[in-house]
Amino acid sequence: MVDRLEGTWKSISCENFEEYMKELGIGRASRKLGCLAKPTVTISTNGDVIMIKTKSIFKKNEISFKLGKEFEETTTGDRKTQSKVTFDNDSLIQVLNWDGKETTIRRKLVDGKMVVESTVNDVICTRTYERVSTNAVSNS
Repeated sequence: MVDRLEGTWKSISCENFEEYMKELGIGRASRKLGCLAKPTVTISTNGDVIMIKTKSIFKKNEISFKLGKEFEETTTGDRKTQSKVTFDNDSLIQVLNWDGKETTIRRKLVDGKMVVESTVNDVICTRTYERVSTNAVSNS
């Protein structure tokens, strides 16, 4: 269920991000800045629309979508992509396509933390987030 991912998350660790950005074709200076960023991600829903806001000291990005419906996205790296998000095996899976290339971003909960695996070709970046706050309404 997507509602388990709802809330605000702060990056606490990142592995292989520079190699991932290099594989995407992002220049050296932008890669160095990207590795310094500790983004905050907010995931929320409004009916069947899911919103993901990503914010760091360098960039902001916001997408909203319905599961299974393709949408146009401009990434933080300024790539214009066709994206589609599905939910499978407790993971929110986003596939982005542009210029004959593809990357997959898988968001899932592991031990109360959100683990985000970004894959392009055979390069995988793993970023781990801890929950800062929740948007969900408590029934207690």
